[in-house]
Formats: sequence, C-alpha cells, structure tokens
Amino acid sequence: MDKRIRIGGIIAALIFSAVILTSPSEPPPIPEPVTAEQPNQFVEILATNLEKPWAIDFSDERIFISERSGKIRIIESDQLLDEPLISLRVADVFGGGLLGIVTHPNFSDNHLLYAYYTYEDDEKLWNKIIQIKEMNNQIVDVVTILDKIPGSSFSNGGVMKFGPDGKLYVGTGSVSDFSHEPQNLNSLAGKILRLNDDGSIPTDNPIKDSSVYTYGHRNLTGLAWDSFGKMYATEAGPSKNDEINLIRAGINYGWPDVQCFSDNENFENPLKCFDPGIEPGGIIFYSGDKLELENQMVLASQKSTILFKVQIDENDIDLDTIMSGIGRIRDVAQSDDGYIYIITSNTDGKGFPDDNDDKLLRILK
Repeated sequence: MDKRIRIGGIIAALIFSAVILTSPSEPPPIPEPVTAEQPNQFVEILATNLEKPWAIDFSDERIFISERSGKIRIIESDQLLDEPLISLRVADVFGGGLLGIVTHPNFSDNHLLYAYYTYEDDEKLWNKIIQIKEMNNQIVDVVTILDKIPGSSFSNGGVMKFGPDGKLYVGTGSVSDFSHEPQNLNSLAGKILRLNDDGSIPTDNPIKDSSVYTYGHRNLTGLAWDSFGKMYATEAGPSKNDEINLIRAGINYGWPDVQCFSDNENFENPLKCFDPGIEPGGIIFYSGDKLELENQMVLASQKSTILFKVQIDENDIDLDTIMSGIGRIRDVAQSDDGYIYIITSNTDGKGFPDDNDDKLLRILK
C-alpha cells in the first residue's frame, strides 16, 4: 500500500468540513469528484481493505485497529503494516469476534494494550478480556484478566476505555432481548464494568466486591468523558430506541424492563432516545485544536451513516452533521495530534462495501 492514499473519485462524497455543520435531516451536498490534481484538503484515507474493523486507539505515534476476524492491525508512519500484531481465534458470529481494544494510559512505559473478544467453548459463546504486552510490534505476553462474560450471536457489547481515574471501563451485552441478566447483579451481562488494569476489582466500586459499575444495559457501543469528568455511553436498541446515557455509579438503566423513557423512578432515563434508530457507534469529546468542535461530543453512526456533533444542554440534545457519504461509521477517536480518526463498517454484513472498504480516515479540517 502507498504510504499515504489520497481520496480519489472512488469516494467523492467525503469533502465535508468539520467546521460547516448542518442538520442531520439536511446533510451537506455531495461535492464534485476529487482528482489527483486536486487532492482532498478535508479528509485523508490512511488504510483500505480492512476486514470488519471495530475499534481504534493510539499510542507512541501508532494506530491500533481491531478487526472482528481476530486481528489487531498497526499503522505506523501512516502506513498499514502487513503483519498483524496478533491473530486471535474468535467466534464467527454476526455481532461478535474481536471487538474493543484500548491502550494503557502508560503504554509508552509498559507497552500494554487490552482486547475484548467473543469465543466459543463447549458450544456456548463467551467474551473475555486479555492484556497484551508488545514490543516493537511483536507480542511479548498475553494474559486473560477477565473471562466468562456471557456472549451471544448479536449483543456482546465490547467497548473498553480507560477513564480519567485510570480505571478500565468495559461495556458488555445483554445476550438476548429476552434475557433478564442485565438486571442480575451477579451476572456480567448488560453492564458497565469497572476494573483495575490487572482485572482486579477496585475497592471503591459502587457495589462491594463487584466489578459492576452500572447495570440494565442492552448493548453498549461507546464510552467517553467530557472535560468535567462526566461519563457518557451510547447504547444500541433492538431495532430502534438507541440511547445516549449520562452514566452514574451504581445506577440501573432499565433494560429489559423499559426501553428509553419511563416514569419508574427505579430506572435512569436516557438523555436521548433515537426512534428511528441510528445504530450508534463510538463517541469522544473533542479536546484538540485542529477542529472547531469546542469540547463537543462526536458520535459515530452506522445505520444513519453520519458522523454527528452532539450538543448537550441541560434539558435537550441537538445533533448536527459533521460528515456523511462514506457509509457505516463504527468508531471515532482522537489522537494526540489533535485530529479525529474514524473507521467505516461497510463489510460487516449490513452495508454496501466498495472495492476498497473498509477504511481508516483522518479528518483534517
């Protein structure tokens, strides 16, 4: 692959500035095709032909990408390396495989990253979290830090992020829409978990001797913290009723007893419920200086195929379009360089891939 692939006519719909935002119902018009003589100044493709990518993270001027087939790919100096960091034996199910990855906050010193994946054991599906130590793009050690997270063919959660407190937060899935396990505090299904970096349980978790941080979730897809330390999560509904939630320790978010809003004071209502659904992906709160996003939430969407800016007010949430035209967007992340990176998800069985899907892109302005 060329060190840097400029967007050509194959993806003409990509010229969307993050500065020019419009309503989700009125996306920017598709621009004229880009040619080699007129390189795109807004978006740049760094990698093509990724296989069902799910998550991205950064460290030491490298980009790590998970592919649901079980591979962790590395981009170094804007070039996709031929050999994956690791190839895991994962379950071949529609909503599982290798899902979340995250680098340790002290990765430069300890070279640790974490992966969440679905596997089959004795004809039953599970998820586990492994801690990987690497050096010079080679595996040094792999340790399982949490196992036997209930798995399924469709709802496995999988998102992982380190919080401002240095703890590892993990979103799990509900197994099935008929399961009541998200309400069971003894089950790891349908939860946000809070762990130490070695997988042990923090002593200040809201439930004593439990990794459960919140419960009553269906299928968590994104986690992020704003500049004030408030935690937010995106959650996929069964076919609609996707949610954005403000996350508070020890709180019950209702699934499967309620979807979206309820008058039951035992359940926390979402900040936003989407009907029709948008199939939310990853989220971030932008903190760089390259784009005029002013510490706003940026939300990837798969079903609506839009990258959104989310304005969160006290009593309302407004969404504006940042960009569209590239199909399904699974994850969004910000690197230390201040740019936003996204991965598409057109090869996951729900999209309409072109010959170069899936892609990693960097938004330049």
